[in-house]
Amino acid sequence: MKNIAFYIASRYLLAKKGSTAVTFITWLAVGAMTVAVAAMFVIISVFSGLEDLNKDLISNLHSDLTLKSTSGKTIKNIDNVYKILSSNKEISSFSRVIEEKVYISFNGKGDIAYLRGVDSAYIKVNPINKEIFYGTYPSFKYSNEVLMENSLDNRLSIPVDSSNHYATVFMPKPGTGIINKEEDIYNKRDILVTGVFPGKDQLDSYIISPIELTEELLNLPKKSAYQIVIKLKNPENADAVKQNLLSSLGKNIEIKTKEEENAAFWKMINTEKLFIYLIFALVIFITTFNLAGAIIILQLDKKEQAKSLISLGFPLSHLRMTYFYTGILIVVSGVITGLIMGTALCYFQLYTEFFRANEVLPFPVKIVGKNYLIVALTASLFGITISWFFSKISKEYITKN
Repeated sequence: MKNIAFYIASRYLLAKKGSTAVTFITWLAVGAMTVAVAAMFVIISVFSGLEDLNKDLISNLHSDLTLKSTSGKTIKNIDNVYKILSSNKEISSFSRVIEEKVYISFNGKGDIAYLRGVDSAYIKVNPINKEIFYGTYPSFKYSNEVLMENSLDNRLSIPVDSSNHYATVFMPKPGTGIINKEEDIYNKRDILVTGVFPGKDQLDSYIISPIELTEELLNLPKKSAYQIVIKLKNPENADAVKQNLLSSLGKNIEIKTKEEENAAFWKMINTEKLFIYLIFALVIFITTFNLAGAIIILQLDKKEQAKSLISLGFPLSHLRMTYFYTGILIVVSGVITGLIMGTALCYFQLYTEFFRANEVLPFPVKIVGKNYLIVALTASLFGITISWFFSKISKEYITKN
């Protein structure tokens, strides 16, 4: 009997209706569901693309794990730390980092910058050398060869890889007492810019230098480090490796994952994604009222047929199931066509980059399997609820004159 209910429901959807209005409202409900599902899928796919874009933007700023000291700026017992890191099979590479604010001057122009001193293994952790669009990465033969962020280099108009043009960095000295000469205020060092890289807002005003330069400017002993950045063989194991290292290194050591280093940033991204999802879920919910209208008009149009079916012994519960299945078929049709349309639009954007955020940046799109599930479940939940609620027709409505 239930198969009969489903058969009748499929005939209601596919066969010619009793009136043009019923046909129009039924396919309007399918079309509205299709557009809403496609729009939600496209927007969620765009946010998935934005997540990857933001990961790329910060890939040269934060490593898989970052190790710092909780009892001062410099890491204590660094030889022991190196030994533990080297023995961990999950770690691919690690590098020492010292980062401080400096003042940089060239040809009468000056600016505040961030000087990040790194060792030669740094590019194995954060491959910033691949971002260079002019010049070369420092050879590390000389401590004063640096890589500079593009906008900082443009503001100061420093020639790149010119042995006749040196900029000067100034590092304030800590301490108290009377200042008798210039050397009491700051340490300074001439630097040669060998290459420039795009900062992408994340590394704005940064200078990448050999770590020996920062050690000299800060009067630190050799093998000093403010932090150690770590690259893992499998970044998905970051939390497990973190706990293992904390138990091995003991107290006075803090380790953060890439997500923890950017906790505020990712919280903002996830909050935006949640609100966009809720907005489009509301759009789909409103769209399902077209479905309610289609079921009600179908009940009105097929009232005489329903009366005949009841007279022939067709159970009322199965008649209700007929209208429920009709609603389900409308929802399924809308969801499937909507996902197909959304996928087509996403592939269109991936291959043509037609829609752009600005002149050089197309809207990023990433097609992810879970997005299909999220959109389909959201639309199905609302559609099934509305179909069930409006299929509850009473026997008195059918039998009364």
